[in-house]
Amino acid sequence: MTLPSGVPSFKLRDAIAEVLWAHVKANRLAAVCEYLGLPPQQPDEDPYNSKRGYVLARLEDKSLPDLMAIARRVIDEYGDDDLQQLLAQLGLQGVSGELKNLILAADGPKPQIVLPDSISNTIRIVKNEQYCLVYDQPLEDRGLSWQDLVTWWVRQHPKHASDPTQARISLRERLRRSLGDNGAELLVFDTYVKLGFDLPALVPQVYLHYDPYTIGELGGASRLARQRMDFLLLMNNRARAVIEVDGLQHYARPAGHTSGQQPGVGWLPDPVRYASMVAEDRDLMLQGYEVYRIGGHELWAEQVGDKLSDFFVRLLRRHGHIDSS
Repeated sequence: MTLPSGVPSFKLRDAIAEVLWAHVKANRLAAVCEYLGLPPQQPDEDPYNSKRGYVLARLEDKSLPDLMAIARRVIDEYGDDDLQQLLAQLGLQGVSGELKNLILAADGPKPQIVLPDSISNTIRIVKNEQYCLVYDQPLEDRGLSWQDLVTWWVRQHPKHASDPTQARISLRERLRRSLGDNGAELLVFDTYVKLGFDLPALVPQVYLHYDPYTIGELGGASRLARQRMDFLLLMNNRARAVIEVDGLQHYARPAGHTSGQQPGVGWLPDPVRYASMVAEDRDLMLQGYEVYRIGGHELWAEQVGDKLSDFFVRLLRRHGHIDSS
């Protein structure tokens, strides 16, 4: 298997073996390998002969998602700039830190949030909680799947516990409701859902930044940009992909009033708005997010469903959720 950006997989295996060779004594290597998810030591194997060879033999048949997960665990345990840079070259390094608060599917006024324990980053919604969902379960290394989301949904709505099909339908309709009558976003969501249930969940209307202040309270200061994302995919190895559906409002503004005249008709280019959007994209990508934009005009094209499906399949394959064969 060849990794993205033309980096052969043996380089990643070698980098992992190098870190373990440098940081783990031979008498501890078998236990560390098992902790990392590698096969246990066999009777005829001896890490004292060659620590590098011992590790490489266990990495030989590992898939790309497995190698990425192991490399990240190694970095978490021992830290290594070279291994971290290799992951960055692959473009699959993911987002550092653990997911703590996933506020999603907002379909009404912004929730009001307080921090009852700021040290632990614990939040509580004190107003408008009925207009959003809060996923509060630990995130697995494989990301957040539809099954994870449905299991959580059933805990919130026990009446669906005896009917998994109805639970899926109920959750899907609640997520769709957060998209309102936005036909473009509904098309993206429905196209993804058709790909199957055994995949990462396409989570709509997720709060990324939270600014509790109104425009008046800010006294002329700028609000935090892009408080909500259109869609978020949480995938293998902490990879997070933001999917944005861009209408005219992303790069233009309605023609405004002029002196003594009626409001203008149509839209005018807005370079300031566009510059702010792409600057925020850069910041997200430097944090490890992947950002993909779908132009609203694309969604009027013929066979757009096939094109969207192809995009999602390629993205999921890149992150090891769909077999590349």
